[in-house]
Amino acid sequence: MGRAHDARLDGIEAYYDCVPRTAATVEEVGPFTLFVADEGTGWQFYARPRLGAHGVLTREDVCRVLERQRELDVPRAVEWVDEVTPSLLPALRSAGHEPHRYPLLVMPSDVAVVADPRARALHPAEPHLSLALGSVSAGFAGRDEVEPKDPGKRPELMESGDLVVVASFEGNRLCGAGSAAPRGDVAELMGIAVPPGHRGRGHGTAITSTLVAVCREQGVEVVFLSAGSDAAVDIYRRIGFVDVGTACILELDD
Repeated sequence: MGRAHDARLDGIEAYYDCVPRTAATVEEVGPFTLFVADEGTGWQFYARPRLGAHGVLTREDVCRVLERQRELDVPRAVEWVDEVTPSLLPALRSAGHEPHRYPLLVMPSDVAVVADPRARALHPAEPHLSLALGSVSAGFAGRDEVEPKDPGKRPELMESGDLVVVASFEGNRLCGAGSAAPRGDVAELMGIAVPPGHRGRGHGTAITSTLVAVCREQGVEVVFLSAGSDAAVDIYRRIGFVDVGTACILELDD
């Protein structure tokens, strides 16, 4: 028997529909909403099942939206929550595609989380921001060489409260970073990474805990994330996150 539907998934689904709209052109393709990132953002978006739709998705629906992405010369990518749109997985498989599946976790509102003294939220104009973004790229690439990364539009989003970037330090040395994107009372934690040379000393936990604490200070009630590895899942569950669903991501390489 599958997991019962968690009401928090409704807020998360609305969040997923909201976030790309500030930096994307939106097109409805059958039962999908296709987000095409605005030029100059440096971001890449995806298609998602249309918010509030309850019909059964088919192989033909999948092929239509993937073909539209090809026509627009944008990445062929689809993201969804399996428990919200259960018909999409078999539809994709019937079209010959297999998505990645990741645990979707939420921090319960009754679990106390405090900021770690080693980590702090960065200010939009400070030099550490470029280094923090570079440390995330290095962490995901599994290398210790950190190259500062152009923050692009992130300072504007940080100024408006739509983006939080937290970095962890040992003395004056930056050891990893992560971010959150609050929208109303929901926020997703994203891109939490620590370069290999700094792992095993609690920096991932420090970044995650501090992101949760900062979001809650801003009035966020539902803090969620998806975990891309078993090691990450272990960290998040130890902090207090609990499983509520399965995040599915299809990314096709031409």
